[in-house]
Amino acid sequence: MPLPESLDRLMTRAAELRAELETADGSQFGALSKELSTLEPLVEKVAEYRALENAQAEAESLLSDPEMRELAEAEYHDAKARLPLLEREIRLMLLPKDAADERSAILEIRPAAGGDEAGLFAGELFRAYQKYAETRGWRFSVLDYDENELGGVKGATAEIEGQGVFARLKFESGVHRVQRVPATETQGRIHTSTITVAVLPEAEEVDVKVEDKDLRIDTYRASGAGGQHVNKTDSAVRITHLPTGIVVAMQEEKSQHKNRAKAMKVLRARIFDAQRQAADSARAADRRSQVGTGDRSERIRTYNFPQGRVTDHRIGLTLHKVDRVMMGEFDDIFDALISEDEAQRLAAEA
Repeated sequence: MPLPESLDRLMTRAAELRAELETADGSQFGALSKELSTLEPLVEKVAEYRALENAQAEAESLLSDPEMRELAEAEYHDAKARLPLLEREIRLMLLPKDAADERSAILEIRPAAGGDEAGLFAGELFRAYQKYAETRGWRFSVLDYDENELGGVKGATAEIEGQGVFARLKFESGVHRVQRVPATETQGRIHTSTITVAVLPEAEEVDVKVEDKDLRIDTYRASGAGGQHVNKTDSAVRITHLPTGIVVAMQEEKSQHKNRAKAMKVLRARIFDAQRQAADSARAADRRSQVGTGDRSERIRTYNFPQGRVTDHRIGLTLHKVDRVMMGEFDDIFDALISEDEAQRLAAEA
C-alpha cells in the first residue's frame, strides 16, 4: 500500500519551516521551532524510507550485471525486508494521537467481590504498580490508602507522575480477578476474588472548570485501621460534585487543607475521564478499534496463583510468571496490549 500523498505536504512544510527559522525574529522563533520539532521525527523516517526505496531500485537495476549481481541481490533483499517495517512505523506515526497519552495519571484500586481476600489482593496489586513506577523512574505519590485490620485495603489512590504514564497504564482500567488459596483458608480451597482498577489521565484546572457553587464539601473524623490522626480531628474531606454526582473522599493527611487539595486533584481527573468516556461513546467506530471497550466493569485479567499464570483476556495473552508480575514486571503485558491496540487502529485506518 503506497504511503499517503499528505506526506509530501509535510515534507514541504518542514523545508519551509527550516527556511523561515533562518530569518525569524524572537517572537516567531519559538512557535516555528515547536512546529518543526513535531514534524521532524516523521520527516526523518520518511526520508529514510525513500532513501531505502531508491537503494532497492538501484540494486534491482544491477541484478543483470554478472559482476555486481551477488552484492546487488543482498542489498535488494535487505531493502525489501526493511521497507514494510519502516512503512508500518510511518503509518503508526500518522495515527491520531490520544492527547492524554503524555500525561501523568491517577491510579485508583478498590476491592470488589471476595471480602477480605479482595482487600488483600488490592493492596498487593497497588504495591506492584508502585514497584513498576519505580523501575520507570516515575514518581509514585500515595494520595489515599484506607487500610483494613488484616493489612488489605478498602481503597487506595495514587498519583503517578512522569512522561507518558497514561499511555503505558491506560489499558489497566477494568476488573482484575485473582484465584488462589487465601492464608485464612484451612481446607486448601481456591477462592476467586475481584478488584477494580481505574487509571485516569491527570487533569489540569484548564481542562476541567469546577465552580465552587457546584461542590458540597463535608468534613469528618478520619477512620481506619490505625494512625495518629484517626478519630481525633475533622481532617477527612468528602467532596461531592453536584452536576455529575461524583464523590471523592480523602483522609490520608492530618491536614484538612491537604486532604481537600488531593481530593480536588482526583475529582478533576474523574470529571475529565467522564468527559473523555462520553466523547469516545460518541465515536463508536473509533471505540471498536481499541483494546477492550473501556468499560470499567469489563473483566480484563486473571491472576491464577496455583498455576502461576497471568492471563489477559482481551488479547488472549498468558504468561506463566505471576510472582514476577506481582513484583512489578508488567512490561510484557503492557507491550502486548499497546501492540494490539496499534494493530487494530492501523487496520481501522486501512
